[in-house]
Amino acid sequence: MPQTHPAIDQTASTTAPPAPPTALSIEERLVFISAAMSVRLDEAKVAYEVNTAHIETEPADLTDVVTVPLTPTLQPPQSYPTPVAALLQRAHHRLLTGGWCKDALVDADGARCMLGAIRAEARGNSGLEAGAVAVLMDAIRRKFGDDVDSVPRFNDSWANGRIPVRMVDQAANLADARGL
Repeated sequence: MPQTHPAIDQTASTTAPPAPPTALSIEERLVFISAAMSVRLDEAKVAYEVNTAHIETEPADLTDVVTVPLTPTLQPPQSYPTPVAALLQRAHHRLLTGGWCKDALVDADGARCMLGAIRAEARGNSGLEAGAVAVLMDAIRRKFGDDVDSVPRFNDSWANGRIPVRMVDQAANLADARGL
């Protein structure tokens, strides 16, 4: 039987080629990556639960493990070998443990200013106290300039003791470096 339909050329295409894919913006890529990571994390969570379901565990008893005191205590540091440096280091430790104050050598709570801590640690040795105050003034002037005229005025110019206490520590290092 003869063919009654015209032959259609299969090689000729009458439709336009597909458009190339458009590039995704960074936000769209991040959304896809976030979704993919969420799926992976969910799968990992399920795998972990399946793999560890057979393991029996008991709660740990920490009474045998924790052997240190729960409240930290400040131990006095190793003393410098020189007397002025050791005095300044003890004064620094006293300020850390006993507290810092301003406008008084010792306040009602027992906190001390820089000079009050040095005087307490000198235990009546006025020569040692004078040497420590001189080194402290030198350390203060190195950091803050020659406008500082006394240790009490420097101490009282601060709202909190962070800088004064640090300066006593730096003075101890300076006295040790000088061999005082």
